[in-house]
Amino acid sequence: MGIGDHILLGFQAVLYGSGMVQILGVGIPLPVLTVFLGLVTGIVVGSVPGLAGPMAMAVALPILISIFGYETSAFLPVLGFLIGIMKGATVGGAVPAILFNTPGTPDALMTTLDGYPMTRRGKAFKALRVAHFSSVSGDSISDIVLFIGAPFLAIMVESYLDLPEKAALILLSLCFIAAIVGKPVAKGLIAVGMGLFAATIGTGEDFYPRLTGGVLELSGGFPIACVILGTLVIGEVFAALFAMRGEMATTGKLVRHEVTGDNSLPLAEKKQLLRFILPSAFIGTSIGALPGIGSTLAATLGYTAAKRRHEARHPDDGETKFGTGVPQGVAATEAANSAVSGANLIPVLSLGIPGNAAAVFLILAMDSINGLNPSPGVFKLPSSGTNPEMVMAFGLFTLMAIANILNWLGGLHVMRLMGNMVHIPKQMLFPSVLLLTMVGVYVQDTSMLAVIWLVMFGILGFVMRLCALPILPFVIAFILAKPLERTMREGFSATGGDPWFLFSSPICIMLMAGCAIVLVHFARKTAS
Repeated sequence: MGIGDHILLGFQAVLYGSGMVQILGVGIPLPVLTVFLGLVTGIVVGSVPGLAGPMAMAVALPILISIFGYETSAFLPVLGFLIGIMKGATVGGAVPAILFNTPGTPDALMTTLDGYPMTRRGKAFKALRVAHFSSVSGDSISDIVLFIGAPFLAIMVESYLDLPEKAALILLSLCFIAAIVGKPVAKGLIAVGMGLFAATIGTGEDFYPRLTGGVLELSGGFPIACVILGTLVIGEVFAALFAMRGEMATTGKLVRHEVTGDNSLPLAEKKQLLRFILPSAFIGTSIGALPGIGSTLAATLGYTAAKRRHEARHPDDGETKFGTGVPQGVAATEAANSAVSGANLIPVLSLGIPGNAAAVFLILAMDSINGLNPSPGVFKLPSSGTNPEMVMAFGLFTLMAIANILNWLGGLHVMRLMGNMVHIPKQMLFPSVLLLTMVGVYVQDTSMLAVIWLVMFGILGFVMRLCALPILPFVIAFILAKPLERTMREGFSATGGDPWFLFSSPICIMLMAGCAIVLVHFARKTAS
């Protein structure tokens, strides 16, 4: 049987392989229903500051397995719900970033740069429309690349990027982020250094505590959820409460962001946004195909590439400058970070390597339920008969396509429903966000120590805002520190202990030269 037969069998497995559910006399395939429920759950979870898709997937997976079991018939319904959460949370993550300047995930922080200024100008619902259109467009492009190139793209990436090249790429991304976000560049580098330092505290690759000062509680390092949510969400809540105190002292009342004017997104504007969506989507797809890098880098590169391209064409146009509340900034970011989700399954299915936290739970589900063992053999055509794993893989592709269709049709309505949170008074909203974030961290770690770390990093985030130190380089450096250390250690060993392993190939030399060029260029640009 050929690949076309396996695609058809995968489609049939979704429609007929796991049973039907009768709703108002209409039979709905069970995997399609779980995708829909997961998508709605993901949008709602992503819209609540302090919650995130991986957290919801961690809670949902054991519940789904207890309901559907471990048999092959449970594979598509369980994976369908998890895929729905993954896609929905990516779209929903733009809601708190746009409305409240409190991103729940690092990649959504770039959305705040233009999304929140749009909210302050009364264009909150238009920003949500732009985010939804861009996010689903980027996700759809990524999925198309996944469907066509999964067996080939992962192999090509692995053949061109070895360990030294991956380490150099991470270093380039850190320099790029520090140079773009830090104004001046020195502040960006300070923030990157702080993030790398915070990540080195605790048990390193040598399995003994380091930089702990003899404090036992530090031996395990700082939980990533505490660092991210503390600096991004709690720090912003503290800053907002501090600003509210200043507003009350000077004006005697709190400023509310009302929705005013035309918040529609006509077809002509959508066509204009495609000039920013398509390049960012391909950036996100390329980054998603790289194991272990994830959507944070994709969002940053997508935004900065669009910013540089726009400023080169319109150097003197202050009204459309990125960072002042332009739809193009929201579009570039959301297209890039959403395009990662489909491409992330390329290394997952072909190599069994997760690209982000959401992919970890997909692999865990695949390991727990019979149906598919992620490996290069997934896409190998047998000499006779069928390859059941390839059938399940194309079943997953079908579920992802269905999730995109449902997202196109109804995702915006759920986002707009969650967008009504903009009408909640800030004196009620921000304490609620603070409570929800603390509860979410405690539920995840079941430890008061995690809550203490959360508050401490919240204070750090507040102080960094007061000192005008950028938050994004700190967070991304913390996230990339462990992959960077692991990749550099493995690259150093693989090259026989060569201290110049970061310059061991033409690609490495190009990437390392890019680090110096980026820093020097933006430092001179800032100085002038």
